[in-house]
Amino acid sequence: MHRNLKWFAVLTTLVMTGVLIGGALVTKTGSELGCGRTWPLCHGELIPTNITPELIIELAHRLVSGSAGLLVLVLSIWAWKAIGHIRETKLLAVLSVSFLLLQALIGAAAVMWPQSDFVLALHFGISLISFATVFLLTLLIFEVDQKFDTKRLIIDSRMKFHIIGVTVYSYFVVYTGALVRHTDASLVCRDWPLCVNGSFSLPVNIYEWIQMGHRLAAGLIFLWIAYITMIAIKHYKHQKVMYWGWIIAFALTMMQVIAGAVVVLTSLNIYVALAHAFFIACLFAVLSYFVLLLTRNGQHQAAINNVKKVRDTELNTSDALFNKKDARA
Repeated sequence: MHRNLKWFAVLTTLVMTGVLIGGALVTKTGSELGCGRTWPLCHGELIPTNITPELIIELAHRLVSGSAGLLVLVLSIWAWKAIGHIRETKLLAVLSVSFLLLQALIGAAAVMWPQSDFVLALHFGISLISFATVFLLTLLIFEVDQKFDTKRLIIDSRMKFHIIGVTVYSYFVVYTGALVRHTDASLVCRDWPLCVNGSFSLPVNIYEWIQMGHRLAAGLIFLWIAYITMIAIKHYKHQKVMYWGWIIAFALTMMQVIAGAVVVLTSLNIYVALAHAFFIACLFAVLSYFVLLLTRNGQHQAAINNVKKVRDTELNTSDALFNKKDARA
């Protein structure tokens, strides 16, 4: 049963990845209205008659998203029954279905009613959370925690701060990137890393502010994750999940930055642009797993404290009895 569940979880995760990539493709190719202002059917037709590239891209995205909805629902119910005894399973199951439904509703609203670019940028962020919850559910199904012995993991207060901080901040970076796409500001700056290399000046319009704001945010998260990775390498050598996890996070961040630069230098190469979206999805999933580990760490630390309290109580009781015997003697 669990073997079949594992295969199904992998399939669902791959389809969710397809939803993310498909959404990015729709935005990059300007296919948002490929099916007109109707949803879920294209132009209100069961079988579209006027076939265009934009229609094919948008319709394919809708079909993949619909398939993902069914797969996530089945996976959530299956995982609930099979590994419901694991503390996070039920919460992740509910979140995965809820955010996928929210993602679909926002997507439908964007098609049926005109929305501002700032609202549309939320769509990718919601998709990212939905993907991350399915990814975490898959890790639980594969018992990754047991393989890395995360129950014995101790995370200090400094690392806790960085994990929570960089995860929240990464979502802000994602939003700024989505805003770049939805405002068509991807190529407003032809150079990299500056808007115009060799001439340092402030942005002159809202599009340059959005583009350069995203680059600044991306640069800061690169430096932040590099710093956290150095801490992990120095202080968490014997805790593989933290050691290798942060190395992977840094590698993904580096690839993300490189892909972002190449997108600009190649005048929005579609394959590089999709890789850019894929890398940030993987990075956010890894950071979300670190947040999950934080909750496990709290449980383990509480258990250690309880054991210490019991031992201290036993020692105090023994000392009291010993003192009474000495007093009688």
